[in-house]
Order: sequence, then C-alpha cells, then structure tokens
Amino acid sequence: MGDVLNLTDVTVRRGAKNILDGVDWSVDEGDRWVVLGPNGAGKTTLMQLAAARMHPTSGTVEVFGERLGAVDVFELRPLIGLASAALADRIPGGEVVLDVVRTASYGMTGRWRESYEELDDSRAMDLLAAFGVADLAQRRFGTLSEGERKRTQIARALMADPELLILDEPGAGLDLGGREELMGALTELARDLASPVLVLITHHVEEVPEGFTDAMLMREGKVEAAGELYSVMTEQNLSRTFGVDLVVERHGQRWSARGRPHRSRSGGAHA
Repeated sequence: MGDVLNLTDVTVRRGAKNILDGVDWSVDEGDRWVVLGPNGAGKTTLMQLAAARMHPTSGTVEVFGERLGAVDVFELRPLIGLASAALADRIPGGEVVLDVVRTASYGMTGRWRESYEELDDSRAMDLLAAFGVADLAQRRFGTLSEGERKRTQIARALMADPELLILDEPGAGLDLGGREELMGALTELARDLASPVLVLITHHVEEVPEGFTDAMLMREGKVEAAGELYSVMTEQNLSRTFGVDLVVERHGQRWSARGRPHRSRSGGAHA
C-alpha cells in the first residue's frame, strides 16, 4: 500500500463510458512518477483523483492514508501542489507574477484582501529564482511567454510546501528551447531529496525528465504497465500503449520515440 497514494480497482464512469477502468496504483514517499499515454487515456482524470478534486465511481482512493469520501478534501488539498492548464486559465492575466505565487498560500488565484509577511515574499522569490524567473516578479502574468508561465505555475504549486506535487502536461505548448529549460528545472527538482513526491503527466516520451524513478503507461482508461522506470519504458510496452510500432531509444537518462520506418519489398525505406 502506498504511503502517499493508493488506488484500488478504481473506475470513473461518465454515462456508458469508463474514463478509468479498474486502475490500481501505489505511490510511496520519495517516488518520482511519470504517467504516459495518448490523448483520451484517462491521465487527467487520474490527476484529478490524486489531487482530491474528484471521487471515483467505484473502487477506493486513499491520499496520505485518508480515503476519499470519508475525509474532508479541503484538509487534504493544502498538502497537494497542482500545476495544470485548467488552473492556469483561472489566473487573471493582470496579476503580478509575485502575487501569482504568493496567493497559493491561501489557495487563491488572485489578490483580494489577504496580507503577506516578509517570509512569504522571501519564499515566493526563492521559488521564482529556482525556476529562473525571479526577474519577472513584477511582470503581469498575461505578458509572459508560455515557458515563463509554466515555470511560474510550478513555483506557485510549491509555495504552500506540499507533500505531493502533480504536474499535468507541463511541457504542452512549449517550443524546443522552452521544453528543455523546463526539463532542466524539473530534473533539479527530482534530484533534490527535500522535494515532495512528484507525479508528472505527459503524452511525450521526450518530456520525461532525468531523476524520475517510476512510470505508468495508460491506454483507454486502463494501466498497460507500471513500475520501475527502466523496466516499463520498453518498445513493446510503449508501442502497445500508443498503438504505433515505435523505436524507443535511451539517451543517458532521457528518452525518445519515433515510428518504426516501413520497408519496401526491395528492402529500402519508403520516402
């Protein structure tokens, strides 16, 4: 049983369709998980369960030993940092970057009447610096590039010092340079023993940062494979998960995948 997350035979149904179907998953202290799968695999629904923002149709979900449905989720949520596109859309474009991070202390997405202490300011600036955006502290969130927004969101997700950090497709919409800057920041986070448990959701093999320990592959709401990263990230597993015959290569602690070239009858590759 996982110390942080424990899902047992979890199903989430919408109408006649199972978004998740009999999912088992266990996450322990110190883990760094990546959840991979194509669009529609159920990854975001899984994230909402792990973040205590949804209840399963059947099965059990335990977060820090507390079962969803038998606990006040508002007691759990301060322990969970979350960065997702849906949350980013709720942040006012006119909000100053420093406030985007500080307001996470109150679970808010914009300034209201709350007050902050020097300690709050110091922590927010340290987090912005850790992700290379401290110089943007007085900029408006709506003026940032996509990469700057992503890094600001992760700094925000860490503001309340969570025990679990969930990153839902943090590389989405980034160009190559922005993605690699983000991967570098996430690698440092993963290698820091003081960091919370990490769960990163993506549908790109290239977006698995160094330092991650475990992987779960999902397809059509079901778990195709789960466990230690290097045993899960095989051509067979990934080809089955994405429904494409893939060539998977490891580059140090990073990965890449591409479709296997088709061969003509004469033995040459098609143009």
